Amino acid sequence: MKAVVFKAAGPIDRPDSLIDITLDKPAPTGRDILVKINAVSVNPVDTKVRQRPLAADAEFGVLGYDAAGVVEAVGPDATYYKPGDAVFYAGSIARAGTNSEFHLVDERIVGRKPTTLTDAEAAALPLTAITAYEMLFDRLKVRDATPEGSNTILVIGGAGGVGSITIQLLRALTDMTVIATASRPETQAWVKDLGAHHVIDHREPIAPQVAALGLGAPGYVFSTTMTDAHFDDIIELIAPQGRFGLIDDPATLNAMPLKLKAISLHWEMMFTRSLFGTADMDAQRDLLNEVADLVDAGKLRTTVTDVAGKIDAETLKQVHALIESGTAKGKIVLEGF
Repeated sequence: MKAVVFKAAGPIDRPDSLIDITLDKPAPTGRDILVKINAVSVNPVDTKVRQRPLAADAEFGVLGYDAAGVVEAVGPDATYYKPGDAVFYAGSIARAGTNSEFHLVDERIVGRKPTTLTDAEAAALPLTAITAYEMLFDRLKVRDATPEGSNTILVIGGAGGVGSITIQLLRALTDMTVIATASRPETQAWVKDLGAHHVIDHREPIAPQVAALGLGAPGYVFSTTMTDAHFDDIIELIAPQGRFGLIDDPATLNAMPLKLKAISLHWEMMFTRSLFGTADMDAQRDLLNEVADLVDAGKLRTTVTDVAGKIDAETLKQVHALIESGTAKGKIVLEGF
């Protein structure tokens, strides 16, 4: 089967940063299912893993986490799916990725593909939807009001992949007022179109802009990017006993300033359940099926903004470079081999 791999950590502009190769087609065991991959999308985690050294015993690494495709075969203990079922999912960071013609994945983290979306449209959603959903409802618990904060949430980085689906989930499943940040006219228009009630510019100090809206101090802040640059503003603008969550990787994060306001800190990692084989792994399947239902009901839409081309090394290099530039809007998808 065709696959795209990296053999050494390094920048994307190296000629051998990503390579097309041929691998043996795997066979499913246990609760795994084998999926014929039709479309994938690229996330920041793909670029981060590509720049990390391989395990000492690894010859190469296959990247890719988001995927949409069709079940080819199932393991002996798999019960949720059968060959021919259309599925979408985000895979596991501890296993080979989805940048291959066929891919093994545990059925407990796989959802049914929305019937109203193409494979490319569906492939844009899983990783970001899981990340956003778990942060909002499992970590920040936005349905549980904070004692002091207004029924308002600030989403920093609203135009990115996670921000784009976060705004939609908030509008579909809560009555919260959504403030999102975006810095360019096209990204500001994008987050407004997705449903943000207010849009502010994260190139400027955030706290004064939030205060100027006259909504009261938000009870919740979700930072998807550049948390270290906005940390002081976050502490200033959030309500006492507010809840603050992040998903990026600041070099350092001093939690001491959170103490005065008794701000709770929540770090979301959507791979945790699959990485540790937690007892609630099935929650991600349930979550993805709920997302599929919301999409098919017209309450959520895909966040794909570009189908870049075929799933091959050259196209993936271009997409990785765009992701690393920090200027991507929504999700970029590749389709077919």
